[in-house]
Amino acid sequence: MYHTKRIDGREFNILIQGSGEPLLFVHGFPLDHSMWNAQIAEFSKTHLVIAPDLRGFGASKCDDEKVTMLDYANDLAAMLDEFSIDTPVNLCGLSMGGYIAWQFYRNHRSKLKSIILCDAKAAADSEAAQQTRRETSEKVLQNGPGFLAEAMPEKLFSAVTLSNNQAVVEQTQSVIRSTSPQTVSAALLGMAERPDVTEMLPKIDFPTLVVVGEHDSITTSAEMQEIANTIPNADFIEIRDAGHMSPLEQPEQVNSAIADFLKNR
Repeated sequence: MYHTKRIDGREFNILIQGSGEPLLFVHGFPLDHSMWNAQIAEFSKTHLVIAPDLRGFGASKCDDEKVTMLDYANDLAAMLDEFSIDTPVNLCGLSMGGYIAWQFYRNHRSKLKSIILCDAKAAADSEAAQQTRRETSEKVLQNGPGFLAEAMPEKLFSAVTLSNNQAVVEQTQSVIRSTSPQTVSAALLGMAERPDVTEMLPKIDFPTLVVVGEHDSITTSAEMQEIANTIPNADFIEIRDAGHMSPLEQPEQVNSAIADFLKNR
């Protein structure tokens, strides 16, 4: 069921489905909650699934010039309070959703039971990467997000997906095109300023699953393996024939990994 809630003066679209232990899915950039459709369908059979559109994305609203990863994390905490969800959640975030997960861990630990990190970095952007995000932010404001919809699939998806699953690629492009330029720009500026959390990793004392697509060129398997090695007792799963969007590209593999983790932790 979809809920429209006004929280801290902003309107949010939040899907809540199922019952049981809460499982919070946090989407990547510049997408919306629909990237988790295969996970929502599967885990709402066993869990209370919460899948919001982040500030400005999907059917949520935003007119902020910049949104930090902490801003998004605070939004999630406020959503949980709004729905009186006081049981600690299992938080599953992809890419930007993973950056948000780090800040949720840092600032809302009492609301967290476990972390599932999909295709996301712990390190901050280099100066060059920060500059690229700022330049892209300006370009989006001037020209809209259409150029991102054309350029991003080569980075987001594996060659297998690009060849064999055009429906997923086109669906993702459609979501990108429909996203507000202001929202895309605000997120880019927030990601450019995100803090480095590598020193925090050895201190994480929650069950953690690290998931990465075998052919992810944005956050490589080796990089994600290093994150898993640094977090005490973290589990690591590599998803075959997937790139950066592993939950969309190979949902059965990802669902199996998440289910095993939730069952065995």
